[in-house]
Amino acid sequence: MDESVAAEAINHTVAADFLTALWDHGIEYVFANPGTDFAPIIEALVAFSQQGRPTPKFVTVPHENVAIAMAQGYYQIARKPAAVMVHVTVGTANTICGLMNANRDYTPVLMMAGRTPLTETGSTGARNNQIHWGQENFDQGGMVREQVKWDYELRSGQPVRTIIGRALDIAMTEPMGPVYLTLPREVLAETVSADQTAPRERAVGTPPPVANADAIEQAAELFANAEKPLIVAGRVGFRPAAFDVLGGLAADFGLPIVQVNGPALSSDHPANFGFVVNRFLPDADLVMVVECPVPWVPRVINPQDKAKLIHLSPDPHFSGFPFRGFEMDVALAGEPVETLRQLHGALAVKTFGRESAIMERKNKIKETHLTLVAEKEEILAKATTSNPILPPWVAACINDAKSDDAISINELGINIDHIHHTGPGNYVGGGAAGGLGFGLGSALGAKLAAPDREVILTVGNGSYIFGNPTPAHFVGVAENLPTLTIIMNNEQWFAVHRATKSMYPDGVAAKANEMPLVDLKPSPQFHAIMEACGGYGECVENPDDLPGAMKRALDKVRNGTPALLNVMTAPGGRD
Repeated sequence: MDESVAAEAINHTVAADFLTALWDHGIEYVFANPGTDFAPIIEALVAFSQQGRPTPKFVTVPHENVAIAMAQGYYQIARKPAAVMVHVTVGTANTICGLMNANRDYTPVLMMAGRTPLTETGSTGARNNQIHWGQENFDQGGMVREQVKWDYELRSGQPVRTIIGRALDIAMTEPMGPVYLTLPREVLAETVSADQTAPRERAVGTPPPVANADAIEQAAELFANAEKPLIVAGRVGFRPAAFDVLGGLAADFGLPIVQVNGPALSSDHPANFGFVVNRFLPDADLVMVVECPVPWVPRVINPQDKAKLIHLSPDPHFSGFPFRGFEMDVALAGEPVETLRQLHGALAVKTFGRESAIMERKNKIKETHLTLVAEKEEILAKATTSNPILPPWVAACINDAKSDDAISINELGINIDHIHHTGPGNYVGGGAAGGLGFGLGSALGAKLAAPDREVILTVGNGSYIFGNPTPAHFVGVAENLPTLTIIMNNEQWFAVHRATKSMYPDGVAAKANEMPLVDLKPSPQFHAIMEACGGYGECVENPDDLPGAMKRALDKVRNGTPALLNVMTAPGGRD
């Protein structure tokens, strides 16, 4: 068949409509781990390329968990969803850890997988490989149903553009989250009888509502009557406007803000009370929790009995959690940033004439902030000469070397309060489901979204192993996504050690010379993995060598080469 005829024939397939649908709905990237189910899509991609037609860029990612993490990191910086496509059941299985994170992190991801052919004969896409029988489940979507907002299988004769639009609408509607679509090979290879109507031009998803006006008034009244209010800010800090809105609320009304999950204020804001909720929670007579499913651990600490409690989130009851017992006096269900703006207006009315009391509170808040800053500076200074290296010294070196607009990502590497945060979009978080290994892929996704900014990942050695480093570093080199990875290598799984001592502080394991299932010795030469993939790697053992190593690594990154520092740290945690 003539190439032009073949290409024209492909233009009328479901696979071609699928590519057009992705592009028309704003999908610019598909992080893909292909298999035999991709044949119709690959054929359509080549035809579109020859014809000069636009399609999303399909990025080859040799491990599915890295692909999901890339989609998460990309969204947090670009604020646009990406797609992930994997190979039938087995590829889907490899994504589940990442999907669990995306679900609990409320990250929209268009997750797609092929489906092993439905038929044995009679179709272009019918089974032609022994593996096609072994890769069929009775219910492929059932593998991930509890971790996604919606799942579906494309059927013969259905308009794929409508299905893609519906998937993205659901993913992008608050509370956001991943969706899952399976694509049988025969259906992708089918001919579409007539041109499908292009989707109407509109933003995907539903515009989020603001919380109920009466509930906002009730919350404002509680704030106006409080003497020691406290805001606990969670994932709201990942929303681009949150820094300004929270900062303005804090500055105008004397409201201290303590953070969970990630920064929600600049480090220098006088109302920034850091990340230790336990230190300030017991004294507060009013606590507003903003977009935070677990603001404190009730077994460890709780608000005082008389404290009034407000929870603000698109879903303040976090209905996706099977069990959650946090009480509240006011539930504000709405988009957090706009609801906070409305609360600001209501508070301006409620606090009129109370400027003197607010100013007195603001002065006390600033004093506390300065005390916290001094304590942090003392911690960083004491770590300077410690040998083995301590995580605060690594943080201090990062602060000295990084650009002001650098993007930080942390996966069990350092205390994020030790990194200087200047504004929104400077931090990528994740892993709310405990699925380790998100850091490497998230860094790549963030770099793809912001190619002109530095991306610095700090990661524990155990989490680095979970991150599938060879596939991740391969993508970084192949796609020209230079990032700096800093491994905090304490040669152990400290989280396991800490959990055991916390549960059994006087137990035999806590007193033993060695605790089983914690040791990760002998440590691999992690820096050599990066070098094998074409990047720059260096091992750092002496604290005096760290500033120079940091500069060398960032120079490599700024010149287009991914870099990795394998920093040998003292046994223990991030402080």
